Amino acid sequence: MPESKEKGSDKEQEAWVSIFNGKNLDDWTVKIKGHPAGENWKQTFLATDGALKVDYSQYENFDDAFGHIFYKTPYSDYRLKLKYRFTGEQLEGGQGWARRNSGVMIHSQDPATMGLDQDFPLSIEVQLLGGLDKNEPRSTANLCTPGTHVTIDDEFVTAHCINSNSDSYYGDQWVALEIEVRHDSLVRHFINGEEVMQYKKPVIGGEFNTLTALEGMPLKKGYISLQSESHPVEFKDIWIMELK
Repeated sequence: MPESKEKGSDKEQEAWVSIFNGKNLDDWTVKIKGHPAGENWKQTFLATDGALKVDYSQYENFDDAFGHIFYKTPYSDYRLKLKYRFTGEQLEGGQGWARRNSGVMIHSQDPATMGLDQDFPLSIEVQLLGGLDKNEPRSTANLCTPGTHVTIDDEFVTAHCINSNSDSYYGDQWVALEIEVRHDSLVRHFINGEEVMQYKKPVIGGEFNTLTALEGMPLKKGYISLQSESHPVEFKDIWIMELK
């Protein structure tokens, strides 16, 4: 976990701000493919039992209805922490790669600017995966890049997804995620307190770039969103600390 001179102090505890109240979706905006921003189609996102849940009880088939729920405020320099877990079974019609798969999108475009049938916002995705087979490791807090590129170890990377060096997590256990974001200079991913990935210099570009006029521009800030990709998932204890 990122270290601080004030680690564990009252000053640091006061700096963390909860952005999900556990009771409702106030301050969050839903955008689901095929539907306008602000429409929580089939009640995909719910606030129940203190968790923000991705729920498919009103669906019959996923039918590529990729969804995201965005917090109201864009950020540039911050630490974000939350807990997540996968539950139940994947909804019929979901892609094979989307089983026990979700994500936290950072530096995301405004949901109001997304196309009606756009699958994913231009963003950096901290990809969350649950283990499937105890004999096959499946890392989490990976990197995916819808409409973006990054630099890793001084190499400009255009691959869409890069695995972290995390352990695999199975079943319905809660996993603690933390992300440190430093505008367009450095991003670090942590799982259960251990750093599992870092990269630098995110820029706009690539296959999923919906803002072609901005190709190559540094990505310095944006919205935070949580993903719906066909497997039920829950998020809780969502906190943010702005950095200076």
